[in-house]
Amino acid sequence: MIFIDTHTHLYLREFDPDRDRVVKDALRNGVRVMLLPNIDGSTTGAMHELADRYPGQCLPMMGLHPTRVKEDFREEIKKLSRLLGERKYFGIGETGIDLYHDTSRAKQQEESFREHIRLAGEYGLPLVIHARNSFDELFRILDLGETAGLRGVFHAFTGNEEQAEKIIGYGFKLGVGGIVTFRNGGLDKVLRDIDLRHMVLETDAPYLAPVPYRGKRNEPSFLLNSARKLAEVKGLTLEEVAETTTRSAADLFNLEL
Repeated sequence: MIFIDTHTHLYLREFDPDRDRVVKDALRNGVRVMLLPNIDGSTTGAMHELADRYPGQCLPMMGLHPTRVKEDFREEIKKLSRLLGERKYFGIGETGIDLYHDTSRAKQQEESFREHIRLAGEYGLPLVIHARNSFDELFRILDLGETAGLRGVFHAFTGNEEQAEKIIGYGFKLGVGGIVTFRNGGLDKVLRDIDLRHMVLETDAPYLAPVPYRGKRNEPSFLLNSARKLAEVKGLTLEEVAETTTRSAADLFNLEL
């Protein structure tokens, strides 16, 4: 079986003590590709270093995380967008809107998100969307109709059935990770009747570790725990989940396996 982790921050300092071991564990468990969403200008160097160390296995994406949108975000996006012309990237992100902790920069986050939409269209790359307490705001922007041909994924999806159908209607995928294993998360009920072809797997490592690792550092190899739970929810085999989600991820991110 081949799996793709569509969202992992393996370049962060949490992995400094044993990053190579973590990558090798992932590969040994069938996680053949790990996509790396950027956070901001301070993380690009470490992300590039990891991508260069594991070409074809750790694949970089470029963006400005919504929680890192500050007053100077326009300059930050200019710097990051220049990098798009200097090397190959596999997606635009992580972008989106996060209103969980702080709503004071909601307007700036919306403007940043629109810039990422523009870059995704300009470079023909999928958009990786962070949506925390912000589905309505994101839908309002996407409903403006300036997203023809846009594709991507709503990372760490935690919405309801109606929101899932709205996302699918845009042609986007639902990013499914450790949250599906949480006992009272409710995501299992939401995903039960949604076609598996609309989902891709992710970890968001080092965050959101699945049961039985919840509360610990997440790793790409833990993707299999989420895949097994998803198979249980959908009444499918693990092999069927691997085949469908890997094909969807490969198509979305234009990967050759």
